[in-house]
Amino acid sequence: MSHPATLPRRQMLAGSAAALSALGFAALGKGAHAQSAPAPAAAAPAAKPLPSYVAWKNPDALIVHSSSTLETRRSVFGTSVVTPASQLYIRNNLPAPDAAVVADRDGWSVSIEGVKNPRALTVAELKTLGLETVTTVLQCSGNGRGFFPSKPSGTPWTVGAAGCVVWSGVPLRNVVAALGGLASGAAYLTGTGGEKLPEGVDPLTVVVERSVPVKALDDAILAWEMNSEPMPLAHGGPLRLIVPGYQGVNNIKYVKRVAFGAEQSQARIMSHGYRMSPPGTKAGPDQPSVWEMTTKSWINGPLPEQGTLKAGLVQVHGVAFGGTRGIKGVDVSVDGGKTWQAAQLIGPDLGRFAWRQFVLPVRLAAGSHELLSRATDTAGNVQPEQREENLGGYNNASWRDHGVTVVVA
Repeated sequence: MSHPATLPRRQMLAGSAAALSALGFAALGKGAHAQSAPAPAAAAPAAKPLPSYVAWKNPDALIVHSSSTLETRRSVFGTSVVTPASQLYIRNNLPAPDAAVVADRDGWSVSIEGVKNPRALTVAELKTLGLETVTTVLQCSGNGRGFFPSKPSGTPWTVGAAGCVVWSGVPLRNVVAALGGLASGAAYLTGTGGEKLPEGVDPLTVVVERSVPVKALDDAILAWEMNSEPMPLAHGGPLRLIVPGYQGVNNIKYVKRVAFGAEQSQARIMSHGYRMSPPGTKAGPDQPSVWEMTTKSWINGPLPEQGTLKAGLVQVHGVAFGGTRGIKGVDVSVDGGKTWQAAQLIGPDLGRFAWRQFVLPVRLAAGSHELLSRATDTAGNVQPEQREENLGGYNNASWRDHGVTVVVA
């Protein structure tokens, strides 16, 4: 598979770089100090190699948990907005289809149901119905699971099961309008993935099929392009359902069916998977589903693995997002949450579904410092201090969990 090119940062993210430069991040001014090199450590176990279907990605940017779960290293998020495809995380519930599905991208078809004139449309036909580009945070529902002391089953993600991505495709509302509008009784939008299902099992037990409230139709797109390149197979190409502001599992890869109806899907991944189930219970359809993302932020630098800091000026920076809402502001604490200071939002604002970069220049004296960030969205919702305990380790937005501790000498 060829390596998908990533969005040129010099074009999209010049504002972010300029802002940081002005604050002294790119070239620290008088009184500022860089981090010293970390002390030599014992050799770490050899990193797992990248699976063949993502061999084009940057192995130094990723933690390979398994062939279907790859996490972006916190240290490589950088200070720009868009996450390059080469370092974007991977979370697949089923193996990707054969690469042959991207040989004829325009020939891929998706069935549209629950409209007045239901029919299947090819990507080529979809391209005649409109075009929209949207930048969204793509985040696995279990991002932050690794901070749960209860050690829920599943990949122990910290912050790296997320990224900020530019998608291009046709607005789903245009497709619905072209097919006569919604049929009566539509309460949910359901997307079905086109992965090959194992034989000999009930399809409902394994199919990737998720339902979201029909209000998501206003912003959803059927995307064939990611970061200015054809959608990579590993990320859902040739066609992916993008539901801005919703957790990643609802953004269906290889989408082959979009249906509108009165009921949620009966697939197990919907009826029992990705539910906010209290500890000690069993997941079921009566419990809240993992849908919209909540207000969240974390710090990407400085980080403890970068070594000991020298006393002086430090640029504390990170990312913040609000799910379906934009970010109003971010506060940063360098003393474990005792006091807070307002950080500056930097770089281009790519819309309410994208994350914002933030920075706070601070002078740190010798000692240990716990760095924390706390975001507020445009509706006034403040990132919570504590996680919501649940069986699956989902939706962790705790600012306490996402802090880092650095040592200054």
